[in-house]
Amino acid sequence: MDVRRRSTNKPTTPMKMGVVVDDEKEPRASDALPLPLYLTNAVFFTLFFSVVYFLLTRWREKIRNSTPLHVVDLSEIVALVALVASFIYLLGFFGIDFVQSIFRPSADVWAADYDKNHAEELILDEDARKVPCGVDCAPPPPQVVETLASEEDEEIIKAVVAGTTPSYSLETKLGDCKRAAVIRREAVQRVTGKSLAGLPLEGFDYQSILGQCCEMPVGYVQIPVGIAGPLLLDGREYSVPMATTEGCLVASTNRGCKAIHLSGGATAVLLKDGMTRAPVVRFATAQRAAELKFFLEDPKNFDTLSMVFNRSSRFARLQTIKCAIAGKNLYIRFCCSTGDAMGMNMISKGVQNILDFLQKDFSDMDVIGLSGNFCSDKKPAAVNWIEGRGKSVVCEALISGDVVRKVLKTNVAALVELNMLKNLAGSALAGAPGGFNAHASNIVTAIYIATGQDPAQNVESSHCITMMEAVNDGKDLHVSVTMPSIEVGTVGGGTQLASQPACLNLLGVKGANREEPGSNARLLATIVAGSVLAGELSLMSALAAGQLVRSHMKYNRSSKDVSKVSS
Repeated sequence: MDVRRRSTNKPTTPMKMGVVVDDEKEPRASDALPLPLYLTNAVFFTLFFSVVYFLLTRWREKIRNSTPLHVVDLSEIVALVALVASFIYLLGFFGIDFVQSIFRPSADVWAADYDKNHAEELILDEDARKVPCGVDCAPPPPQVVETLASEEDEEIIKAVVAGTTPSYSLETKLGDCKRAAVIRREAVQRVTGKSLAGLPLEGFDYQSILGQCCEMPVGYVQIPVGIAGPLLLDGREYSVPMATTEGCLVASTNRGCKAIHLSGGATAVLLKDGMTRAPVVRFATAQRAAELKFFLEDPKNFDTLSMVFNRSSRFARLQTIKCAIAGKNLYIRFCCSTGDAMGMNMISKGVQNILDFLQKDFSDMDVIGLSGNFCSDKKPAAVNWIEGRGKSVVCEALISGDVVRKVLKTNVAALVELNMLKNLAGSALAGAPGGFNAHASNIVTAIYIATGQDPAQNVESSHCITMMEAVNDGKDLHVSVTMPSIEVGTVGGGTQLASQPACLNLLGVKGANREEPGSNARLLATIVAGSVLAGELSLMSALAAGQLVRSHMKYNRSSKDVSKVSS
């Protein structure tokens, strides 16, 4: 390695990369700037990041409202111009510095005379620049800065613990979602005296959940995602992502997919598509409540009500209005299409528009609640089982007798008998509304978590009746699932996070469909039904063949010694 030294009588100061330079400054291109360099840099850095933040905020709002990104107003045009200008300046600034570093006479690398307590410093030429990526050659910042930062955080933590600073206000107060999560986590540990060491904190974009998915975060939970399939549905193959902690679930669904595939695939039909919301209003008399019921259900008034309702969104379209009376209380069930969104917020806005409109002619109407549980959301309800909510889908497949014997390890007659006694008669004895199935909620919930749906809506989304019938003189099996209330969306909510869109993309239903609004969500609903069909087929076969306990003992039993797991 070539090492060069030169003695000089000029006082010197050490700089980055171990290079020692003279106190006498060389002229630089940046000296030609009209303002001092640090002021110019501060202005353009501030402009650049301010404009980026503004544009990202506007674009996120456009994505939420399904507005095309290329439609811009005057403020966005100005912001784009400012972004380009500041980017050109920053690129030029660093470019100048880079060019200067090349053409500066670095061939003669200096060494300086140090006092007696220092040996003569050796300055390496270009080989000294060959360091691993990510290694910071600059000296570390003064320790006092880190101490001040930690002391500041410590003061905030103490304020949260004492209750003088609300935990929910940390993101607004600090302007840093990650830092807020760290501080809140530490405050929770101190208040409860319990450790959160097993809960991951790093590696998550906390900014992405702000104001839409989760409040006061302290970490995130890891759930493994498995792939079942390919599921052959309507002539297309789908690899189905399932997020679950239950052993055998993915493997069982995968076996059902194999049986369906070998038998020629499944077919799904969308029967209905409409989200519901049902406010409850009160009058002084039952007669007055009935007058509003007749008004709302009169076909002559539907066009006017529909126009008022549809103002809430470009995609919300009112379909039906049905009312139920309990004394002087009126429950109004609105049903509308919601595009590719699951649609709860969308329909709630439309319902509020209708209530405001009705208040003019029914000024004595007292709105008790925007939701009166006649919707019905996240609860088992016969109205969803009968009328449907979200997407109503029926999915069927014809499984050949050979596949039943070789893949499912049972026979057609045993499956038909078990389905009648378990899924039909057994569920009837239990009085389970919409529960005429083996484990539809298992598959629904696993797909919902993987694709960013609301997991609580598995309650009504898992309403399912599984039918099995011997056909072709008893040789083959016709199996179907009918699911009247699958509530899914491909935009909004958890579909905007990092992992869930990847699973939606795997299924080919990510985001909104611009050519045919709503088709992505409808396709996702049919995939859910097809996956439930596979899961039902496999579990029922395992029960008929006596394989259930053996399978769970093999795949769903942990060998970990729980007594050695630290608390």
